[in-house]
Amino acid sequence: MHFDHPELDRRTLLRAGLGAAAVAVVGSELALPGAARAAAGADLDWIISCAEWGARPPADPLSISAIATNKIIVHHMAFPNVTDYSEEHAKQLARDCQDLHLDGNKWSDTGQHFTVSRGGYVLEGRHGSLERLAAGDRQMISAHCPGENGRAIGIENEGTYVSDTPPQQLLDSLVKLCTTICTQYGLHAHDIFGHWDFRATLCPGATFYREFPALRRRVFAALGTDLADVPARRWPDIWRFVGGPVVRVAQYLLAYRGYPVPVTGVFDANTVAAVQDWQYRNGIPVDVDATLTAPTWETLAPELGKDATGVPVSAVQFMLNSKGYAEVAVTGEYDHVTKKALQDLQGLHGLDPNGKVGTTTWCALVGGVVRQSFREG
Repeated sequence: MHFDHPELDRRTLLRAGLGAAAVAVVGSELALPGAARAAAGADLDWIISCAEWGARPPADPLSISAIATNKIIVHHMAFPNVTDYSEEHAKQLARDCQDLHLDGNKWSDTGQHFTVSRGGYVLEGRHGSLERLAAGDRQMISAHCPGENGRAIGIENEGTYVSDTPPQQLLDSLVKLCTTICTQYGLHAHDIFGHWDFRATLCPGATFYREFPALRRRVFAALGTDLADVPARRWPDIWRFVGGPVVRVAQYLLAYRGYPVPVTGVFDANTVAAVQDWQYRNGIPVDVDATLTAPTWETLAPELGKDATGVPVSAVQFMLNSKGYAEVAVTGEYDHVTKKALQDLQGLHGLDPNGKVGTTTWCALVGGVVRQSFREG
């Protein structure tokens, strides 16, 4: 996580233009135009502000992103799963987290925008995040996910959820917070992702990640979204400044299509060139940042039946294994263990658990969101 101030998130710089990437913040006072201040009117009293939990001042001036917010990224904190669910503990949690980020990571402030305690208390993380949420127009540039710090709202959830499930109080508050963020920023339930959809990390934990389809459904219901307004598939928009398992899957598929791309999970120059060449050859707009757009994914990912073998099957097995299906081995052979894991994943996302890997299953597999996951029953 190196895209903290003073080096701004490179996506923000590249997308917005170097000269207008951010609005400066002095200390915790935002340099906002009067119109933006006047727009603040949401009832956010249930979120504990930095001042209320006793935050230290930022170590450096913070900045406001000049590009639009387009997603929420959910994390676990890898902190102990404590049984103290009190408000005082939640405030101490926020102080401990800020101390770690300021003194240990040498960041300018708390890395995430908001924190949810195991007792269900919601706290402001990075200074200015609550005011930006109230205005709903731009976010604080953060430090929770390199490559996404200028356009993704980061939420840290107290605890470690590799094998444990978050308590109900936390999940209920997370739903409320995500619903509020979606309302204020014009986002949707299908814009909620996990940290490991963009980085090589165990966060948000395999057990927590299994709760994401249900989390999205609850936010979807709270927002009153019409199913017809949900895209058939919302793919993770990975690009050349992110990394991790999803990048590795893309590299497997590029290699399958004949490109000499090393399968490393690092979005290197070979991967950039291969993505852009694939886009050009398939009549897809070539993205300057090699973003795997929806048409890119949907032409790249092959349909796999029960007799499939080779590199695409290895890609499926790698992703299943990285998402908590530890029994799945990367062999390139579509064995019974792989099929059972795939059927379980399909069931979580409301898909027919047939064990086949069509376009929609590929989307769910790589961390995307599919319309079927929002259907009742």
